[in-house]
Amino acid sequence: MTILTPDLVNAELQRIIQESSKAPQAIYEAEKKLAEAEFAYEREKALQFMNAEGTVADREALSKFQSSELRLAADIAKAELNRVRSKAKQLADAGILTATLAKSVEMTYRNA
Repeated sequence: MTILTPDLVNAELQRIIQESSKAPQAIYEAEKKLAEAEFAYEREKALQFMNAEGTVADREALSKFQSSELRLAADIAKAELNRVRSKAKQLADAGILTATLAKSVEMTYRNA
């Protein structure tokens, strides 16, 4: 079992703060990537629909099929965004827990 000192807890808080400060930019980059992937998919699907022949239902099915790789890329970008948001939430929770732990360590050292 690791003995926690105020210095160790402070170092952990500093690490969490540093990592958390990167979260807004990481979320922005993931959101941007998702928007670009969805735009590419929608654009390709529309182009394929306009170039297809047959009934409307046939054209819709064909355009979805022909743009399915871009749909997959958009789905993967969405999963990445969700992962980045989840990591940001975990960092926020870890910061709160570490701050609580810091208070406990402070009280222990104060009363020792």
